[in-house]
Amino acid sequence: MRATAKLRQIFASGRIAVAPGAFDGLSARLVAQAGFPAVYASGGAIARSAGVPDLGLISVSDIVERLAAMVDVVDVPVIADADTGYGNALNAQAAARAFERSGVAAFHLEDQTFPKKCGHYDDKSIVPTAEMVAKLKAVRDALHDADFVVIARTDAIAVEGFEAALDRAGAYIEAGADMIFVEAPTSETEIADIAKRLPGLKLINMFAGGKTPLLPVSKLEAFGYHAVIIPSDTQRAAIKAMQRVLAAIARDGSAASMAADMVSFKEREVVIDTSAYVERDKRYAS
Repeated sequence: MRATAKLRQIFASGRIAVAPGAFDGLSARLVAQAGFPAVYASGGAIARSAGVPDLGLISVSDIVERLAAMVDVVDVPVIADADTGYGNALNAQAAARAFERSGVAAFHLEDQTFPKKCGHYDDKSIVPTAEMVAKLKAVRDALHDADFVVIARTDAIAVEGFEAALDRAGAYIEAGADMIFVEAPTSETEIADIAKRLPGLKLINMFAGGKTPLLPVSKLEAFGYHAVIIPSDTQRAAIKAMQRVLAAIARDGSAASMAADMVSFKEREVVIDTSAYVERDKRYAS
């Protein structure tokens, strides 16, 4: 089954899909191996993995190359972050085609101005509703797979207020968005109202330290959400772990004191599925 059809089947199942964030092939493998139904390819995490902030500094080609590497090593659908489409409607069309070629099953497109900021940064700015509507129509026209899931994200709560954000979301649904993502609601009431007042598929962003209060997945499902992304927690955990290992090496000359917190060499090879590659190599060589 194509990844796009698989993702639509997941959303139609009546069960909410939790998609933790990943930023490279290794982290994507770990998400899939943990049993999650989808991987969220976080644009912010991809940027930070390159050592730069989430300010639209990574090129489309670099992002697409990373997405393709992630798709290539997992069997679950990958939901990608297409930021603002990287410019106007024509830029968004080109990006949509490139993202589709990478093999991702969905992406979200947001109404921030280009270059964008992380959705939980301050001082965001957004484009006029009509401009975003045109961009969504352009993206839909550019895609070849009718099952590809286009997710419209609005960052309007912080700029124009909650009611304006819902108005924008409604316009984006009419423009052809398959799923709505209202970024950074600041209370449980807002989270519930988004799900109650907007039709169709809905996605919400949950991560520790953001502007949105963390709610149990069961409550989000009861509200009527279909997907939860948790973009940065895996990377933040990895950063902390690497800092601890580096501190141990600086202090002791080795990471021996951290052995209990590290996978073994053999365990790492299991994560990467090295044995399957070796077996395939032998088969082709015989």
